[in-house]
Amino acid sequence: MATGKKTNDLPFLLEKKEVVLVKPAKPTPSEVLSFSSLDNDPNLEFICQTIYVYRAKSFSYIKGVHHDHLVSSKGKTHDLELSSDPVTVISDALSRVLVYYYPLAGKLKRDSDGELRLNCNSSGVPFLSASANCELSSLDYLDGVAVEIAEPFVFDWPADDDGRHPLILQVTKFSCGGFTVGMGLSHSVCDGPGAAQFYRALAELATGKTEPSVKPVWERERLVGKPTKTFFQNPIDKSSLATSPHLPFAEIEHCCFNVNRETIKRLKTSLMKECGDEFTTVEALSAYVWRSRFRALQFNSDGITVFSLTVGSRGRLNPPLPDGYYGNACIDTFVTIMGKDLNEGPLSRVCKLIKEMKKIACSSDYLWNSINMFETMRRENKKLEMDDTTLFLTDWRNLGLVEEVDFGWKGPVNLIPVLLRALDDLDFIFFISPSTLDPAMKGGLRVLLSFPATAMAKFKEEMDALLNLGDDKALD
Repeated sequence: MATGKKTNDLPFLLEKKEVVLVKPAKPTPSEVLSFSSLDNDPNLEFICQTIYVYRAKSFSYIKGVHHDHLVSSKGKTHDLELSSDPVTVISDALSRVLVYYYPLAGKLKRDSDGELRLNCNSSGVPFLSASANCELSSLDYLDGVAVEIAEPFVFDWPADDDGRHPLILQVTKFSCGGFTVGMGLSHSVCDGPGAAQFYRALAELATGKTEPSVKPVWERERLVGKPTKTFFQNPIDKSSLATSPHLPFAEIEHCCFNVNRETIKRLKTSLMKECGDEFTTVEALSAYVWRSRFRALQFNSDGITVFSLTVGSRGRLNPPLPDGYYGNACIDTFVTIMGKDLNEGPLSRVCKLIKEMKKIACSSDYLWNSINMFETMRRENKKLEMDDTTLFLTDWRNLGLVEEVDFGWKGPVNLIPVLLRALDDLDFIFFISPSTLDPAMKGGLRVLLSFPATAMAKFKEEMDALLNLGDDKALD
């Protein structure tokens, strides 16, 4: 486990150049685009920041060993000079990919009628080039580092009267020849698969292709719902939700837990012995983390606790979405349970509730009812109000970003979301693929979340119990 507390001391110096606006390489349509009912959700109106980590070409790295020199694939140590500059390669590719993804070079704004609109005016994408005077190996390729260490490798760009830029990029070069790409992308414009589609297109044009293999499709009108006549009310009475003595919190810690393949296998085996059913990794591990969080935060047992899983609707909607659609097409599903049942009941029952909700959420009717609900809320100027009793899980493992997105330096060796302090982070959890530089984690995953400092020791105790779970041990 890695945790990070606030510190003003960074183990490197970062030199930043002036921000430039990268514009499409060719003229693009000038138009104002509208959004779907899902895109218009006010809860998505933020910039999602992600860092992709690339090592130098022909470079071997062993996790936990500091490298003062680079080690070539032939075993010789030497100083490595890149044959090309990642800043030049990526900024040039960005200019060309914006010809296809021209809305990302515009300005995003919520109008007086409550609807988001995107003015495609080719204002450009804020692009920052930076250099750090350290090797990526000294930062473990950002694997498990404190959030304060990672934050300098992304940046924000303030909105003005015309709106805000939906896309922001920063490329940071390191003394070893490696680099990071920090991407900030408006969640109102893209969901996870949509962001992955854009990032792969950027890499394709950086490596010689003249056009993306998947052409982007806007067509947000496909997911505009029909308002219902029923007055919208939040599905859960807030007065019945569980409360915690650790909330509100004075200090928060950002945490990363490594869960290897054998641990996941033992967890699934224990659950099968308990009830005879098989569960997926998401069903089994999310149930365990949900319960661990409940125990660590000491929620009252006679209150309701809520778990939310993001489920993709691509390929499940009727009519189906076209290939290349990059707007929001994911639905949050909700599972509720009394605190006592979560804390004291069999974990397999929690897994079954999550499995059943996933099955229900995969139907086209459920998805369209959810879309219609969001449209109703938009017209009534309402949004889902949740608090830290609810745990939201997003699984990033199947976005195809680790090892697959190559700018000419092979795929990234690490991918991390930068947890958003603006959202307090406490109600969000990510499942992400492990760094490719740690062979022991192949087939495993990382659990990223934030926690009140006062409850961290208990949560770590719960996670340690999972990591030490034996084939002959039952789940407590």
